Amino acid sequence: MARFTVLLYKEEGVYAVLVPMLGVATQGRTVEEALAMAHEVTQLQVKWLAKQNEPILEEDEPPIVAAVNVDIPVVAPAT
Repeated sequence: MARFTVLLYKEEGVYAVLVPMLGVATQGRTVEEALAMAHEVTQLQVKWLAKQNEPILEEDEPPIVAAVNVDIPVVAPAT
């Protein structure tokens, strides 16, 4: 059994989900639905990788998830 980290982002009316280790994404209307979709897309990607004889990368340890804040410069409108 392999474990993959998923990241959920609340967007307009949905939860977007990324599975960074596999490079796949999906979404759901609720957190529960988004996680179910993440499970499905992860399972499909792992099966596809195995069928293609591609390496299936696994996380040795849970990643450290953090956020950084940056200033966004204001760009003057073109004249």
